[in-house]
Amino acid sequence: MKLKQSESFKMDAFSMRVGDIEGVELDRLHALSLSVGWPHRAEDWQFLRNVGRGVVVLDEIGRVQGSAMWFEHGADFATVGMVITSPRLQTLGAAQWLMKRIFDKVGGRDLRLNATRAARRLYLSLDFLPEKTVYQCQGIARLETTGGPTDLRDVRALDPSDIPAAIALDAAGFGVRRAALIEKLFMHSAGYGLFKHDKLNAFALCRPFGRGHVVGPVVAESDADAVAVVRPHVADNSGSFLRIDTHMANGDFAAFLSHIGMTVFDTVLTMSMGKRLADFAVNGTVAPVTYALASQTLG
Repeated sequence: MKLKQSESFKMDAFSMRVGDIEGVELDRLHALSLSVGWPHRAEDWQFLRNVGRGVVVLDEIGRVQGSAMWFEHGADFATVGMVITSPRLQTLGAAQWLMKRIFDKVGGRDLRLNATRAARRLYLSLDFLPEKTVYQCQGIARLETTGGPTDLRDVRALDPSDIPAAIALDAAGFGVRRAALIEKLFMHSAGYGLFKHDKLNAFALCRPFGRGHVVGPVVAESDADAVAVVRPHVADNSGSFLRIDTHMANGDFAAFLSHIGMTVFDTVLTMSMGKRLADFAVNGTVAPVTYALASQTLG
């Protein structure tokens, strides 16, 4: 694929080219994420390109030295992710330069991102405000068949006919309607939903990602409902690597993840610029809550 080059510039002693992420071979994007220890496969990069937009920075011989992506949801909101700079550029302000490129592209939308520890100072300097910690829980998940009784009568696998209900439930929990993203996630995921009186009250999606599978988004009205829709995914992937990114630090949902082997591996910090969204509702309210992110990149 031919790179859509937009401009050239010099950063310290390095000559760089800027282009659209769509025009870059997947193996070069994969090499970038590997260089900073991120688990994204080439297939994960392709999915992100299918649902978002981005820019890349290339050196004089065509190696990708930086990337940044944004994911628009309506006219007023976007999430930001995959802001990566190679080790050789990390001390030269490349990430700040990439973020300013995003600001030029998003048209004044409210923004949200999930910041690593190393990046928090940068985002604070750009006027992002901290919201809440995300716990990256992962491990070889095992569901004990001898555990306590679980009522699965109202939990069933989701199919395409359930997409409109999932979009509405996700919007209530997240705070912004993400119809296009949820539709594409359904195409790549297995899903389970909890139904009460034929109405979808909770759902969880699970798709291949990184070292195994990631569970998310998970939207529910209570810990018990969140556990009910995640449990079948654990059963389907028992003995395999699973990951879930959640804001829940305690309670029955967090305890369930720890019990099945998905312990906290790392944390990131959700930060926002502009409007804060609805998915930090107090646990235990009757409103839907986002129990797990679609991913740290997508929110």
